[in-house]
Amino acid sequence: MRFLCDEMLVRLARLLRAAGYDTYLAEGGEADGSLIKTARREGRILVTRDKRLAAAFEESVLVSGWGVNAEAHSLSRAVVLDWEFAPFTRCVMDNAHLRDATPEELERFPDRARALDGAFRVCPACGRDYWPGSHVRRMEAQLHGLARDAALPPQA
Repeated sequence: MRFLCDEMLVRLARLLRAAGYDTYLAEGGEADGSLIKTARREGRILVTRDKRLAAAFEESVLVSGWGVNAEAHSLSRAVVLDWEFAPFTRCVMDNAHLRDATPEELERFPDRARALDGAFRVCPACGRDYWPGSHVRRMEAQLHGLARDAALPPQA
């Protein structure tokens, strides 16, 4: 599954990327027609809060709720998602596939980070470093909670 989030859903787009989903994030002011063309051309599900935009494209999800968890729950009700699909394999900032850090790149990670167990990755597009620190543990817990909640039967 591939997604296109409108500019109002920055945090949801980053959460989808953290889960491993290819997620295009619209730039500020990008025209609705352009978003629809991109979603259609790239086979993406358009995720938006804009009722008119959602109505204009058949493969769209109109999310509701405020805050990233509410948005994620809204999306999960519309599309079957595995929130633990491929965690931390994409850059949350630019969507590029992360790669394992080389021994030379590991040298630039903080000393306390290098002592941790887990994957050390680098974004080949922006150069951002990723390591298994407290932020990743919090996001893992968030993704696990979303996966658990998505598996529960809908409430009446």
